[in-house]
Amino acid sequence: MPELPEVEVTRRSFADRIQLARIADLRMGKPLRWPLGVDPLSLVGRRVVGVRRRGKYLLLDLDEGLLLLHLGMSGSLNFAPVQSAAGPHDHMDLVTDKGVLRLHDPRRFGAVVWAPSDGSTQAQKLLGHLGVEPLDGGFEVNAFALALKKRQSAIKQVLLAGDIVVGVGNIYASEALFMAGIRPTTKASRLSKPRVARLHAAIVQVLTRAVQQGGSTLKDFVSAEGRTGYFQLEAAVYGRAGEPCRVCATPIRSLLQGQRTTFYCPTCQKP
Repeated sequence: MPELPEVEVTRRSFADRIQLARIADLRMGKPLRWPLGVDPLSLVGRRVVGVRRRGKYLLLDLDEGLLLLHLGMSGSLNFAPVQSAAGPHDHMDLVTDKGVLRLHDPRRFGAVVWAPSDGSTQAQKLLGHLGVEPLDGGFEVNAFALALKKRQSAIKQVLLAGDIVVGVGNIYASEALFMAGIRPTTKASRLSKPRVARLHAAIVQVLTRAVQQGGSTLKDFVSAEGRTGYFQLEAAVYGRAGEPCRVCATPIRSLLQGQRTTFYCPTCQKP
């Protein structure tokens, strides 16, 4: 699944090119996770004012309303002057006077939803439960520590929930916990302030590095320019079960947490 770095990389790869473009057509393919919520023809003539990211959502701000895009489990966006004929897994073509933004999503867990504003019911249903953004000034270590003290679940599961800090998905939660030296099964409420501070710093460092590396391409992720990511090549634990830890040479272990595979070093990461 595309996580925060992949979504941010996608945003950066087309945001400048589509800014101020005028919509000429919006063609929707097979139904996605949620309906668009408006007649596609009603968006013809609108301008794309800018592109933001909130968690794993991309927000295309229009001169009236906005489009919320989610890449789901396997989706990707491509922005090009022209596109070939839509295939069976192409479910949105946003045609503008600057190019065509296409959503390709083989598993159809993605979404394209129109909302009249950020504060509207449509937008808040998708965005209202999200935690703070980890890559801006709103992610404050003391508030992070206070929130974790209230959680009895394993710290990995708390990070994946996204209601305290948003966008720390499976890959990057595993990597941040390794960097902080914290076992993924440790209860969030048991973490001391120094350990929370290390985790806070690790989350920021890992996500920042992942964005710099173009995200992680495990199967089919590419940016809107068709470029793959490289962060997976330097992962310390993710996807490395049985391989030696890059720090201590202990074999990396894996376990299942909430139907997601977690990777960790039993020596470097303490309960």
